[in-house]
Amino acid sequence: MPYLMGGFPDEVTAMAVASAYADAGADLIELGIPFSDPLADGPVIHAAATRALASGTDLEGTLRTCAAVAERVPVVPMCYANMVLAHGPERYARGLAEAGAAGTIVPDLPHEEADGVARELAAAGLALVPLVAPTTPPERRREICARAQGFVYVVSDTRTTGEREDVPARLRDLVTVVRDDADVPAAVGFGITTPEQAAAVGEMADGVIIGSRLVRAVAEAPDAESAAASVREFLGTTRQALAA
Repeated sequence: MPYLMGGFPDEVTAMAVASAYADAGADLIELGIPFSDPLADGPVIHAAATRALASGTDLEGTLRTCAAVAERVPVVPMCYANMVLAHGPERYARGLAEAGAAGTIVPDLPHEEADGVARELAAAGLALVPLVAPTTPPERRREICARAQGFVYVVSDTRTTGEREDVPARLRDLVTVVRDDADVPAAVGFGITTPEQAAAVGEMADGVIIGSRLVRAVAEAPDAESAAASVREFLGTTRQALAA
């Protein structure tokens, strides 16, 4: 489940990378909508959002990328609550549905305040994907999982997004209880950097989300074609590791 920053470094490259993800056999694309204060994101993704915004990317531009690839692979945009509320939940949901999105992730939307947004998304046939972290109390985790749609996004540790050297030792325990509590799949994100780490996470979870490593590959590429080739190669190697 590769992550893509919309409009990074420009819309042409984002379109090429999204197509490369589909070519490489992605099961789902998490599509980041650039925002000025992305509190969950580390320096790589934050820098990508800043550059995308500077190039003029907005929600509508990001959804063009969604629409371009949504018939090939499910797309779940990730959007911060400020933008959802500024547009209005009904308008936001309608825009996603028109672009062919399968759902959305709103990482800073509190569980207790999500009903209005969830209702508008459901009316448009979209899932509101919740997050569970290692610090989520058990009772709260059970409530979140009981209402989860699409899948549960399991945050691997308490730091922001970024590349890590190791998979957290207690991640398996967290994934196990989430899978016990939820009727939908559990996908792990934050910190998965190598094909070997992806394979390790794939043994315990239903989905593997890779973000910063791929965004860095796009940032280091000299052009759209090279960016697409780089992410396609990495995801091909990762799929082989997952299948081994």
